[in-house]
Amino acid sequence: MDTSSTALDAAFWITGGAILLLLVLSAFFSGSETALTAASRGKLRTQADRGSRGAARALEITEDNERLIGSVLLGNNMVNILATSLATALFTRAFGETGVAVATLVMTVLVLVFAEVLPKTYAIINSEKAAAAVAPVIGVVVAIFAPVVTAVRFLVRGVLRVFGVKVDPDSHILAVREEIVGALQLGHSEGVVQKEDRDRILGALDLGDRTVEEIMLHRSGIEMVDAGNAPENILQQCLNSPHTRLPVFRDEPENIIGVVHAKDLLRAMYKQISGGDGGARSLKRFNIADVAMPPYFVPETTTLDDQMRQFLRMRTHFALVVDEYGSLQGLITLEDILEEIVGEITDEFDPDAEHPIKRGEDGQYFVDGAITIRDLNRATDWNLPDDEANTIAGLVIHEAQMIPVIGQVFSFHGFRFEVIARDGNRITGLKIRPL
Repeated sequence: MDTSSTALDAAFWITGGAILLLLVLSAFFSGSETALTAASRGKLRTQADRGSRGAARALEITEDNERLIGSVLLGNNMVNILATSLATALFTRAFGETGVAVATLVMTVLVLVFAEVLPKTYAIINSEKAAAAVAPVIGVVVAIFAPVVTAVRFLVRGVLRVFGVKVDPDSHILAVREEIVGALQLGHSEGVVQKEDRDRILGALDLGDRTVEEIMLHRSGIEMVDAGNAPENILQQCLNSPHTRLPVFRDEPENIIGVVHAKDLLRAMYKQISGGDGGARSLKRFNIADVAMPPYFVPETTTLDDQMRQFLRMRTHFALVVDEYGSLQGLITLEDILEEIVGEITDEFDPDAEHPIKRGEDGQYFVDGAITIRDLNRATDWNLPDDEANTIAGLVIHEAQMIPVIGQVFSFHGFRFEVIARDGNRITGLKIRPL
């Protein structure tokens, strides 16, 4: 009787110890899964660059999230099922038939608290630190379970394919760009990220998706130099202009023969005047075509990112934009592209024009029709669509399907638009109020 009781006690403690060990393994697998999936790859990359082998290993095994999660879940389910089976046998021997219910209740509490909530909470709080710590061990687990996980992966994809769901093995749950955008928007809504910081980063991210057509200065607003004008008039025009570079045309504005830089023009005229037979009369022999640089044309469909790279490679800041037929559409400068990132750039030579957006006391906005929809959205935190038009006036014309007259009112996209100024066929002023 004593021998049987001793054996029973020994078996009880051995089984209990095995259950505790399995719960520890379950907690390890649960915490590892949370840490490796929640850890920021950017932070792990920083730690790896500083010499952390654990962070480097974490980056390596998280490249294939499907295989990682499959291996961790396989290990976690194995230890949970084994622990539950041992607990059922242990409590059945101790309490008889009611031991099944007791084992279910006890294991549910132990697994929920100590094998799920506790390790996952810690892993969320210290995701990068925990990921670097568990990565070497999880790497071994992934290697051991690789054949089983591969078989399960093919089975799962086959079942999904039956239901018409296609799985791209090279796709990620979230692209890096969408992660950054989402984090910025969330941080701004919570007051952690300033609006100006958010706009700068989003502006830089959007350069690859936007074209020069969207931000170029339209040809109707370009100041040009007529090569047929008298040199004195050309000099006076360049001195009065706030711009450093001006396109030069001959006979008609579409016939651009070059771009003149104010510094080159002044240098050439000074040389002409200070020559051997100097004097103002010598300017009559001045030919602006000899000073103008060859024009640089770019298609209107070029992305801002590509155009900025071209500007930097060619060491120029000025380009004329043409359409598919070669007709002049506008001009773009490096400053225009930079303004998409940092906002409006002005200097002492810029004209003191009125701000294109003014807010009235009643909450309505008085807006210049030529302002781009993107700039309006950035200034007001609105979300007006810019797929069909670049400017707010263009959006109103597109939605109205007509050229409105002064006083007409339209409501679309959750806003009320009233035309308050018009110049010919151009809408030059709008009053906008959110509905």
